[in-house]
Amino acid sequence: MTDRLPHTLRSDASDNRERILDAARALFATEGLKAPMREIARHAGVGPATLYRRFPTKQMLATEAFTDEMRACRAIVDEGRAEPDPWRGFCLVIEKTCELHARSRGFTEAFMSTFPDAMDFVAEREYALRSIAELAHRAKDTGHLRPDFVLDDLVLMLMANRGIHTTSKAARVAASRRFAALVIQAFQASPQHSPLPPVARLAPAAPAAPAAPGKIT
Repeated sequence: MTDRLPHTLRSDASDNRERILDAARALFATEGLKAPMREIARHAGVGPATLYRRFPTKQMLATEAFTDEMRACRAIVDEGRAEPDPWRGFCLVIEKTCELHARSRGFTEAFMSTFPDAMDFVAEREYALRSIAELAHRAKDTGHLRPDFVLDDLVLMLMANRGIHTTSKAARVAASRRFAALVIQAFQASPQHSPLPPVARLAPAAPAAPAAPGKIT
């Protein structure tokens, strides 16, 4: 009995950790990093004390929750760099990065944030941006990427992609693919206006709150 108790405790702790991470991924994907820690604990079926014991800060939780996404991001960048045609590699990075970020709003926020206590995450982001800058330089040399492209344009693209609101994740991914195609045409030195992916149904904008009587808006 006493031999089995430590193993049971370790198993329970491991189960709690995975439930917390699963809940964090789900809420970060739909609500972004604004999802409250207490709400994550509730979805995981654990108390706030258990959550904070495992992950003292939201930054640490987000870093752990998005480990797979960061690995996928690195794989996308490496695939683009390995492409013999730099322009095709650049387009591949745009397409796959947009889709990756469309699947999780929280990942985009985490990618574009600076977490002082999560240096591994920051290092991966810097690697991705540095690699894309190198790929863009090569694509410019081929004459396919417009010469005035700067890395800030990529950040602008991610910000715009994050703003896509749809009725479902599938629709958000579909809208992101069309957006990526438009971005690629905008980045191309001599746009060819290739056919765009299908249109996705977007969520209607929230109606503005009515103004108070006598108040000018």
